[in-house]
Amino acid sequence: MFYRDERLALFIDGSNLYAAAKALEFDIDYKLLRQEFMRRGKLLRAFYYTALLENDDYSPIRPLVDWLNYNGFTMVTKPAKEYTDAQGRRKVKGNMDIELTVDAMELAPRVDHIVLFSGDGDFRPLVESLQRQGVRVSVVSTIKSQPPMIADELRRQADNFIELSELRDVIGRPPREMPAPTREPAEYADS
Repeated sequence: MFYRDERLALFIDGSNLYAAAKALEFDIDYKLLRQEFMRRGKLLRAFYYTALLENDDYSPIRPLVDWLNYNGFTMVTKPAKEYTDAQGRRKVKGNMDIELTVDAMELAPRVDHIVLFSGDGDFRPLVESLQRQGVRVSVVSTIKSQPPMIADELRRQADNFIELSELRDVIGRPPREMPAPTREPAEYADS
């Protein structure tokens, strides 16, 4: 439930929201997402948190980060840490929980409602603390994926749970159609 006159802030756990949308098989149009929540209340800030691989020549998330930065989102990034696990596989770690928590606590006195786009159960104490300060908290994630992408304790703590799949028609990007081939592939061509 939203009230038109309440001051809103969005806190987007980028990797968590990406994983939830991917599990539901749709892409998010962040321009539409921002517009949807501007319609629901007085949007003060929209934060997006992600870790970036600094040493890669090209990061697939870099164009999104740049676009968000120029289109009304407050970007919070930090270098991801690369390591090799016990099986010799390259792994990347970039947890943004502390940054998101600190920013939410600092902004709490200036907002009425925080919308958290994450299913990470580690945020349950943050939600509880924000509620004690009089801030309403909505959590956006999904229980429709297998496995569900939201921790039960976070969903129960939130004032409002918003099922991400129910936002698909409002914030989803239309599926991209593959262009038709301009000529037959070689294996099908007549000899």
